[in-house]
Amino acid sequence: MPHYRRAGEVPPKRHLRVDHPSGTGYLHEELMGVRGFSADSALLYHLHSPSAIVAVEPVPDPAAPTFAADHPLVPRHLRTSKLAGGADLVTGRRRLLGNADVTLSWVLAEGPSDLYRDAVGDELLYLHSGTAVLETVFGAVEVAAGDYVVVPAGTTHRWVPSEPVGALVLETTGHVSFPDRYLSPTGQFLEGSPFSERDLRPPAAPVTEEGTEVPVLVRTGAGLTRHVHARHPFDVVAWDGCLYPFALSIHAFEPIVGAIHQPPPVHQTFAGPNLVVCSFVPRPFDFHPRALKVPYHHANVDSDEVILYCAGDFMSRAGAGIGEGSLTWHPPGFVHGPQPGSVERAVHAERTEELAVMVDTFHRLELSDEARHVADEDYPWSWAGP
Repeated sequence: MPHYRRAGEVPPKRHLRVDHPSGTGYLHEELMGVRGFSADSALLYHLHSPSAIVAVEPVPDPAAPTFAADHPLVPRHLRTSKLAGGADLVTGRRRLLGNADVTLSWVLAEGPSDLYRDAVGDELLYLHSGTAVLETVFGAVEVAAGDYVVVPAGTTHRWVPSEPVGALVLETTGHVSFPDRYLSPTGQFLEGSPFSERDLRPPAAPVTEEGTEVPVLVRTGAGLTRHVHARHPFDVVAWDGCLYPFALSIHAFEPIVGAIHQPPPVHQTFAGPNLVVCSFVPRPFDFHPRALKVPYHHANVDSDEVILYCAGDFMSRAGAGIGEGSLTWHPPGFVHGPQPGSVERAVHAERTEELAVMVDTFHRLELSDEARHVADEDYPWSWAGP
């Protein structure tokens, strides 16, 4: 996260003593950084020690999946509407696809989550429906349908929905960033980037919360642990740096179009560990008089392609049973493309109104049993026609 932010009053130099507002003692610094003090970081000033815990216990993971290879190899349409809802946006996740780099989940939740931090990697959520407040040690971010939300690894946070939220969740084992080609050597978005710093929504000013013996759910590679903190972790009075949670609306993405069909990298929004995330937004169709306006048949020999269909008219998937909230998975080894009749229907169309999120992974994904149970059995044959 290469953009510097500051909230609250920080001292003129780092690592100086800052008097506690009570008049006794000093604030407690927390340097939160990635890649062993050699990359982005933030410095947070706590009223109390963030290390003071009074109890630790293991916690069963209610959504721990069992992934298995997709065999025999078939394309999948996962109907998220068939998945059970969850109590909250953390423990209610229904894990569908995964590999060593990322787990893709769907969640539908109404209630607030416990305090939570993911110590494995950054999390990226796309809100398909609903509204919520992401409360963090940095402050709060209000989010709504259409928002991407990046939560850096190690961030203590809590999700508080204002109304039921449906979301696609990427739990990574690394860090989520912007494509290098969008950034200057010093980290500023270039003029050719499809969005800019003005589109990022960081937390508002820090807010403090009182409490003693406060539980925080922590995810590690071994599973879930509950740390009980002596004082509430939301006691940060100031912070600064280049590492913090933020939201970015998919509607802020400015599409790149051309006379003929542009390849998927022009839609890229984020980069993660061996994966990319792309945004397909309403845009003019290709304007060459003989342009093939819907995506041609293609074989992604080095990547799995997962698409969440969010809103609009999915012209290339007409007749396949795809609708809002559908999730498709097209693995390597399957040549996929427009449904029968899509090319002909698009000949005179001037624009597309579709809204979709694509995740391409560069290591093979595997499937959970729950994903198999909600897969549309007719989808693999939808290209063959009636």
